[in-house]
Amino acid sequence: MNKNRVNRLSWLIPALALAACGGGNTSTAPPMSDPAPAPAATAPTIATQPADASSAAGGTATFSVTAAGTAPLTYQWQKAGTAIAGATDSSYTTPALQAADNGAMFTVVVTNSAGSITSNGAKLTVTGSAPQPSDVVMYKNDVARTGQYPLETTLTPANVNATNFGLLRQMSVDGKVDGQPLYLSKLSIGGAAHNVVFAVTENASVYAFDSDTGTKLWEVSLLKTGETAAPPQNACDQITPTIGITTTPVIDRTAGPNGTLYVVAMSFDATSKYHQRLHALDITTGAELLSGPTEVTGSYPNQAGVTTFDPGQYAERTALLLLNGALYTTWTSHCDNPPYSGWIITFDQGTLAQSAVLNVGPDSGILPAPDIPPALQNDTSINGPAIWMSGSGPAADSAGNVYLLTGNGRFETTLDANGFPNRGDYGNSFLKLSKSGSTLKVADYFTQTDSLQASFNDLDLGAGGGLILPDMKDSNGNVKHLIVGAGKDTRVYVVDRDNMGKFSPTTNNIWQQLGAGALGGPVRGSPAYFNGTLYYGPRDVSLKAFTFANAKLPAAATSQSVATFGYPGTSPVISSNGAAQGIVWTQHSNGTLYAFDATNLAHELYDSRQATGNRDVTGPGAAGSGLKFVVPVIANGKVFMGTPNSVAVFGLLH
Repeated sequence: MNKNRVNRLSWLIPALALAACGGGNTSTAPPMSDPAPAPAATAPTIATQPADASSAAGGTATFSVTAAGTAPLTYQWQKAGTAIAGATDSSYTTPALQAADNGAMFTVVVTNSAGSITSNGAKLTVTGSAPQPSDVVMYKNDVARTGQYPLETTLTPANVNATNFGLLRQMSVDGKVDGQPLYLSKLSIGGAAHNVVFAVTENASVYAFDSDTGTKLWEVSLLKTGETAAPPQNACDQITPTIGITTTPVIDRTAGPNGTLYVVAMSFDATSKYHQRLHALDITTGAELLSGPTEVTGSYPNQAGVTTFDPGQYAERTALLLLNGALYTTWTSHCDNPPYSGWIITFDQGTLAQSAVLNVGPDSGILPAPDIPPALQNDTSINGPAIWMSGSGPAADSAGNVYLLTGNGRFETTLDANGFPNRGDYGNSFLKLSKSGSTLKVADYFTQTDSLQASFNDLDLGAGGGLILPDMKDSNGNVKHLIVGAGKDTRVYVVDRDNMGKFSPTTNNIWQQLGAGALGGPVRGSPAYFNGTLYYGPRDVSLKAFTFANAKLPAAATSQSVATFGYPGTSPVISSNGAAQGIVWTQHSNGTLYAFDATNLAHELYDSRQATGNRDVTGPGAAGSGLKFVVPVIANGKVFMGTPNSVAVFGLLH
């Protein structure tokens, strides 16, 4: 190789290497330095501690915490010091609460890389007791007043007969049981779970019994010192020999410390003064709650100035309604003895304070009455209306509207611009009520064309109670929202709740009307509904079933019982296992309990006169002793029936 060429390469190679390393740049790179140290992690602190919480049994409670510190923060909630699986967020919501959760303490541990901190404890208060599916807490089982008990798995058409089924026991009480019994399952009393039946009497007493053994768990009198149950007013024989508790109470198992029973009692004091009082009772002891009771009072404007509620002139015959925190009381007269009118008075469930007053017959008894022809003016057309519905209760729909039927009484055929009676008197009417705050008003209504004549003849539409039907489709596929009712005029009225029809002097603008021949007798009671079929028990005739088609009733009954029911008729209820095993139960005013196949009323399964030796008779005589306007209750394989001095319990004998 050429020596000069080698020399040239010897200096070129290092130069190229230096250029590749940046050595050809005349600038100088800054020296390398160590990175700044990361700030130290800050241990967690709690800015907002979890707060105590309160919720009703069956509900939930939520606890939350606000924490600071170096992220990420992790959370672990604890109950009584034990970690709760999956409770790893900054808030925690409990599952459905039980009475046993009352008093539990909840904490949360907040952790990060620098440490951990445990919050203060938050106490959980559980009020009431968890509702059970088998509970019967109101008249006819639900606010629609259908009379359905669809959870009966023990009693079936196959085993309800005189061989297998009958009277198990009678639990003695101190007077007539006119209000429907109520039932709660698995109620903790004295540290033990009981299936409990509640009964009220016309001596103003309330009882709680173990339904499986007949043991009396507690008894309270709602009379104050020196008081008695009220004697009937003006020799009226509708409720005798005393008036104490006529209404069916209502229970809210989640209210109060253990659950609350609400009831109205009438009494008479040593100064000959009458009282109507609303009570809230602890369902486990009968103790008064909410600093009760509350005296029922009321006033309402009328064309003479103002009308005032007189407790001696009224009875709370209808069942109580509890809806959206309001207790609805509705009032009837003693016979048709004036003065009386159509009081609807509501109370706050949580305080028993009066929350609204409406009178739907404020001008009762005031003359002149220009809308009533002289030939139709008498005591039953000028006075009233009252609200009695033969012991049924106001009904409610899912939108919170309340429905009831009024008795005979004042009605103005002169209507205002919106089609309502111009002075607010609603004799013989279906009423739809709406409540907003302290305002209770008639939102819509239907009054029959011959209302004035019916009142003159004492043919109360409101002798019967209303039933809100489930949604149905007509022949065109349109969904109908309907209510059905009937009274002394023997006709059945099916009314569209979205457009009730108001009043017309020439025609009843309602969805459907059945003539007198369909029922065959007047109604003093309430119907029942099951599997598309409506059941009615008119006076002096058979129990009848009418099966709907396209939201319409047939002109004649689809089945009827062989047995007939004298005055005042009967109010049926239904037990079933879902849509199967349906039984229609009803109570004759002579004290006989009946059971019929719901698919065919001609098939009588049982009555309490069938067994030999009067085995199942609840009182003296071949049929026993009974009451009017009474309704049996079915729950957990048993049937409960009020009598003049007991609650009778029926069930399987073997």
